[in-house]
Amino acid sequence: MMSAQAQMRALLDQLMGTARDGDETRQRVKYTDDRVCKSHLLDCCPHDILAGTRMDLGECTKIHDLALRADYEIASKEKELFFELDAMDHLESFIAECDRRTELAKKRLAETQEEISAEVAAKAEKVHELNEEIGKLLAKAEQLGAEGNVDESQRILMEMEKVKARKREAEEEYRNSMPASSFQQQKLRVCEVCSAYLGLHDNDRRLADHFGGKLHLGFILIREKLDLLRRTVATKQEKRNQDRLRRREERDKVGRRSKSRERRRSKSKDRRRHRSRSASREKRKSRSKSRDRHRRHRSRSGSRNPSHRSSRDRGLKHKLPMKMTESGEVSSMAPLHPQIPQFHVHQRAALL
Repeated sequence: MMSAQAQMRALLDQLMGTARDGDETRQRVKYTDDRVCKSHLLDCCPHDILAGTRMDLGECTKIHDLALRADYEIASKEKELFFELDAMDHLESFIAECDRRTELAKKRLAETQEEISAEVAAKAEKVHELNEEIGKLLAKAEQLGAEGNVDESQRILMEMEKVKARKREAEEEYRNSMPASSFQQQKLRVCEVCSAYLGLHDNDRRLADHFGGKLHLGFILIREKLDLLRRTVATKQEKRNQDRLRRREERDKVGRRSKSRERRRSKSKDRRRHRSRSASREKRKSRSKSRDRHRRHRSRSGSRNPSHRSSRDRGLKHKLPMKMTESGEVSSMAPLHPQIPQFHVHQRAALL
């Protein structure tokens, strides 16, 4: 048994965690360590719940520490650790083993007891069910009385008396369906919750002790914890899947926006490139038209002013080099350009 000082120390560890004295190195093992029992952190380890009962499992193979539980409770408020999945696997394994033992006990009990007809078995089952109901009601009434709720306890006891009357009727039907020698034999039944044996003729005190006992209530608590863990895990998994789906949709949305920006940027580049090319074509067309207009203007100017053309010709004649022929006449030399015809001076004078 723990001393008062040890109990006080354990209480402080449970409330404040491993660093309650300001020394972070006091506890080398962290709550995230694989050696720490996750079921203990969630207050549902069967080794703790069934301690001191007929099915005491002894000390757990993993670390149990109330200070680590306090550390976990503080950390779980800030982020999801998903220790519920580990605890659920642990309890499912334990309950599966318990159910296996229950089925094995039923099979062994069926082999040892006398064979009875289906009708008699149904009547015996009804008596067993009423016995369980009486035991649960009596245990509940005693608990309410211990808590000071006398009125509610009295109401439960009155309800129990009605169930006891139904039990007497069921026992009478069962007695009439069997020989007296067989009826006196103790008919046993395996409890579906904790695998304990129950007698058909157990008195109310024996039934109350069983259904209000630590072993039966401990198994009820373990099964309730398992159901709660299953719901919690399902809820968290659904939330995680929704978060993943939302993040995927956000990434897809960002990707679509990025692609849309790239397409707009590409279209803008294409438009600028098209405008640049159009402007270059327009400039070339403008320069070509300007040259054409200049050529046409020069052509029209030359056709309207023959004197200007003559003066050009005269200027050309003066510019052409002269030579002396064999007859003593002076003539111009061949023009520099091959398309300008060669004229003698007297032929040019005749043309003029």
